[in-house]
Amino acid sequence: MLELPIFFKAILLGIIEGLTEFIPISSTAHLIIFSQILNFDAVKNNVFEIAIQIGGISAIAVIYFKKLNGILLKFYEKNNQKFIDNLALAFIPAVLIGLLLHDFIKKYLFSNLVIAFSLISGGLIIILVEKFHKKFTVKKIEEIEKPTALAIGFFQCLAMIPGVSRSGATIIGAMLFGVERKIATEFSFFLAIPTIGSACLYDIYKNYSTLSFDDFELILVGVIASFISSLIVIKWLLKFIGTHSFISFGYYRIAIGFLILFFSL
Repeated sequence: MLELPIFFKAILLGIIEGLTEFIPISSTAHLIIFSQILNFDAVKNNVFEIAIQIGGISAIAVIYFKKLNGILLKFYEKNNQKFIDNLALAFIPAVLIGLLLHDFIKKYLFSNLVIAFSLISGGLIIILVEKFHKKFTVKKIEEIEKPTALAIGFFQCLAMIPGVSRSGATIIGAMLFGVERKIATEFSFFLAIPTIGSACLYDIYKNYSTLSFDDFELILVGVIASFISSLIVIKWLLKFIGTHSFISFGYYRIAIGFLILFFSL
């Protein structure tokens, strides 16, 4: 256990959230494990680890402000309406399944063993998809059709299991349906805004009575740190996937998963 000032721990966890949210290695897994290493349990029920994801979606809003603003101002245009419909369709499964299984997941699945197996199995799937699935027919975000958007939404639901990775599930799911890697990644970014935003607000609402003013100060510090590191990672990732696959992240997941498994048994 590392004994550091609590606000420094919050900053460090915020940075970890930003570094891991948008690459397919599971931010939830890293936050839970590093919270244990740092002995950070100041905010009950993992609310801190979930709430600081607001920093990540804020970074997306900043980076894609021009595009998002254009869509909102001209929502009536055909392509913009299709984009909004696709996001809504991809978001709906998370709402329905999340409301049904939220308490069960929080109670039974937030364990190191679940995280380890999710990391390992997810890593293997990423490697297999990257090695054997080569045909990409959707090369513009406007070309994503409604059935594909809905399917991506169901893939996203797998990320409710700690260690799966929301970005990994949505990106790999989209690639399986023929969406080119960079377009799949950008769609995953946009889908993060309603998905993570609603999840954060719902979790804060569910635990509001147990939160103190100090908790909100820690969350704010974590959000700011997450926002800054997310800005860096999103820009880096968009350049990275222009010339690289996600295979290296698959191997990383497997290595970290076995490491967690080793120390948990």
